[in-house]
Amino acid sequence: MRFPLSLTTDMAGYMLRKKLRREKRFPLVMMLEPLHACNLTCTGCGRIREYEDTIKQKLTVEECLTSVDEAGAPIVSICGGEPLIYPQIGELVRGILKRRKHIYLCTNGMFITKKLDQFRPTSRFFFNVHLDGLEATHDVMVERKGVFRAAVEGIKAAKKAGFLVCTNTTVYKETDMAEIDALYAYLTELGVDGFMLAPAYGYAAVCSTNPDGAAEIFLTRDQIKQKFNEAQGLFKKYKMNTSPVYKEFLQGKRELTCAAWASPTRNVKGWKGPCYLITDEHHESFRGLMEDTNWDEYGYGNDPRCEHCMMHSGYEVAAALGMNARLSDSFKMLKWQLT
Repeated sequence: MRFPLSLTTDMAGYMLRKKLRREKRFPLVMMLEPLHACNLTCTGCGRIREYEDTIKQKLTVEECLTSVDEAGAPIVSICGGEPLIYPQIGELVRGILKRRKHIYLCTNGMFITKKLDQFRPTSRFFFNVHLDGLEATHDVMVERKGVFRAAVEGIKAAKKAGFLVCTNTTVYKETDMAEIDALYAYLTELGVDGFMLAPAYGYAAVCSTNPDGAAEIFLTRDQIKQKFNEAQGLFKKYKMNTSPVYKEFLQGKRELTCAAWASPTRNVKGWKGPCYLITDEHHESFRGLMEDTNWDEYGYGNDPRCEHCMMHSGYEVAAALGMNARLSDSFKMLKWQLT
């Protein structure tokens, strides 16, 4: 199976209960950012720029767990910043797992080996390591030599200890898809359990500091479609975590309506609204985010900031929710999960 059985059954049961209650909007994945501090200054990341004034602040473990309870989503993506430099990361992960949630810990991988003893292998926990290419390319994108090798050592250590590991790769304008093929072949040999491929969209927080540079690396909507059509072979060749419906959207073969509300983000300033990339307001509560946001004002065709966005945080969850569904989608998703 593509994902652990517990993740599949928990997500299916959760969605069924929400549908039976006729709830219109509910989260599938909660993005939890306990801090924004990071040991790297990655070219395509806007967090250390957007939250420069609060870069030293952290959520407490209690605040994090309360937020997990508020959202109620079956999956928690712990991101940041670099979550492995959060002082209580082990305690936080244990607290979330006690709530029977599934965790993707998104990391640059440099501290996996050092922090590995704070975790225990379980089908509910993934290390999600960000790698944007092979060694030379990746080290340029993260602006430091040696990061790729450190991340690979972390992956090897985690797999040896019995952990589930997946990777996330961002596709930029100059990304060579043949290199990504070589990267995935190498990671497959290391036993990596799945791959996520996401387009680089130039949102305000990262573009405002370097608008000319942003134009050079980020993708327009048409360029995203071109890149992901080039990547067709990867979806057949490797254990991709990108669903077939979302893949069709990225390739321009269908349209999806953004469901940004299904991936709410909690950070040191509150609940980030409206979405993971655009910040118009920070809400004091999850309920405030969901009820006080005019969701119809956002998305492609509604807000110019959304014109080129095809990010998984809005559209992959839309595919999972069956928005703009086709009769064949259920079969596609079932076949994808079982292969």
